[in-house]
Amino acid sequence: MLSSIINTLANCFKIPELKSRILFTLLLLAICRLAAIIVIPGLDGALLKAYFDSQAAKGGSSLMGMYSMFTGGAMERCAVGALGIMPYISATIIIQLLTAVVPTLSKLAREEGGRTKIIQYGRYLTVILCLGQGFVMALGWENPEKIFGAALPGKLVLIEPIWWYRIQTTLILTTGTMLMMWLGEQITDRGIGNGVSLVITIGILARLPQAGQALRDMFFPPAGMEGRFNGFHAVALVVLLVAVVAGVIAVTQAQRKIPVQYAQRTVGRKSYAGTSSFMPLRVNYSGVMPIIFAQAILMFPDKILSVVGSSLGLPLLLGIGQKFREGEPIYMISYALMILFFSYFWVATQFNELQISDDLKKYGGYIPGVRPGQATCNFLHHAMSRITLAGAIFLTIIAVIPILMYKAMQVPFAVNTFFGGTSILILVGVLLDTMRQVETHLLMRHYDGFLKKGHLRGRF
Repeated sequence: MLSSIINTLANCFKIPELKSRILFTLLLLAICRLAAIIVIPGLDGALLKAYFDSQAAKGGSSLMGMYSMFTGGAMERCAVGALGIMPYISATIIIQLLTAVVPTLSKLAREEGGRTKIIQYGRYLTVILCLGQGFVMALGWENPEKIFGAALPGKLVLIEPIWWYRIQTTLILTTGTMLMMWLGEQITDRGIGNGVSLVITIGILARLPQAGQALRDMFFPPAGMEGRFNGFHAVALVVLLVAVVAGVIAVTQAQRKIPVQYAQRTVGRKSYAGTSSFMPLRVNYSGVMPIIFAQAILMFPDKILSVVGSSLGLPLLLGIGQKFREGEPIYMISYALMILFFSYFWVATQFNELQISDDLKKYGGYIPGVRPGQATCNFLHHAMSRITLAGAIFLTIIAVIPILMYKAMQVPFAVNTFFGGTSILILVGVLLDTMRQVETHLLMRHYDGFLKKGHLRGRF
């Protein structure tokens, strides 16, 4: 097995085009990592990094910690790429949702050259989001005790006047995000894999050394600290990691294949025989989006109720806010219900069964045993609802694994993020997509690829 992988990697560098694409991708990803390391002038990044390290050692997680994970640690270093690629992702999601509900954008998306125009709108929106989020982040570094919930032993902002710091920081953060967005697009066009996804993935992988150190401290604690973990825990963690990765790969690739038959048709003087094909419906159609939405929303009830309760002197609100802290039963139930809701919400906005039914009817296609038109639309809606439920349950299980690991075994946050949640879903999805693209280049040159089998055939 290992020798086969080594041979496949060697074959990748025997193809000049694939070799240049891989090296080009690695070079641009290295530049993205530099943007996550270079500190913005006038800020003490080492001070904030020390605070985040102390929080990670306690096993805690927060919205800032999750955001910093997606930026590859850039935010906690006060680096140029502290906003990461997330404003571009947010702008793309907003444009996608608006395209599904705004008739003008929906019509534009179906026109020739319309997709290019929509992508351009997404870039404009990215600049606006960067300016807004960059200014808010500059204010956050200016008042870290209000954002991070703890007073730091020193000042993060080292320059005066304060408005020059705010304007400078906002422009630098916006430039950093736009640079990474451009690098991601260059990787997609001239490299290998999806560039934006790889930028996020390399940021997550950059935390592996920190996770390895935390894992080592779990079983071999520093002098003066008592260890809580033994050999049984090590075996359990390995088994859990293998099971989670295997499950994520299986469900990510799983799909239901709907057979489609095309009738014989005549175009001009030519007659085309009927053909058969299939329509793949992915089990995990919404990907990682439901978990991100649910996490983002559930970060606010505790903070809002705590602030209001403290201001008004109402212990009842403080008690309710504590129930929404991570790991509490109400939090877990709300988390699971939100993942289920957003899974169906994403499918409802992105999967247009009516348009698919009309396209099949337009090109003479039909599903065997189902009438064209409204009957086909109802069949697709029912089939997608069933497999979406399976995908949503899977996402819920993956999402709660890190929380349960910390609650039951006190596994540090830096470690348990690689056993579930958004990190493992993004890593597996992006790496599988990249491997498929490498596989295509290898098979075109008659080399063996990484993947020996095709997609798993999910039956739901």
